[in-house]
Amino acid sequence: MRCAIYTRKSTEDGLEQEFNSLDAQCEASEAYIASQKSEGWVCLPDRYDDGGFTGGNTDRPALQRLLEDINENRIDCVVVYKVDRLSRSLLDFARLIDIFERKHITFVSVTQQFSTSNSMGRLTLNILLSFAQFEREIIAERTRDKMGASRRKGKWVGGIPFLGYDIAPGGGRLIVNEQEAEMVPPYSSSIFQPGV
Repeated sequence: MRCAIYTRKSTEDGLEQEFNSLDAQCEASEAYIASQKSEGWVCLPDRYDDGGFTGGNTDRPALQRLLEDINENRIDCVVVYKVDRLSRSLLDFARLIDIFERKHITFVSVTQQFSTSNSMGRLTLNILLSFAQFEREIIAERTRDKMGASRRKGKWVGGIPFLGYDIAPGGGRLIVNEQEAEMVPPYSSSIFQPGV
């Protein structure tokens, strides 16, 4: 099993040191892979280090390179020191795990004894994904509720304004665009009456 190690540190503080946080994460991951040698695990030589990148999104160069190599079928297993090194966002984590599952990639967190190569790891993964799904649904409900409340108060909730209107500076409501308003035909109730 070809194992890729992914490491991340949110800030660049200390990365200039001879042995930094990324090196420590990598060393622990290499030791774990070595402990699985009898299972045929081997550590790939390429490092996927994101130093100075937040885990709150997936806009990280090493992570994108890792995903490209997964797409090219160069990797069988992704090893991280802790789950939050891969992502601090449950939604992003769920998306990444979905990619791993589609490509039959095993995911391992060294310090949390978490591996999708066994039944307990898969159970833990399903629990995490259930919470991610719950979070997505809660966010969608909150968004719908907020937009509904805003509409009831006459607020503009987004989108492209109708011809003859602009979004007010600071947002939240529409104002008449005098130039465009001249192009709008006068309102006639007859156009809405069937058969007229």
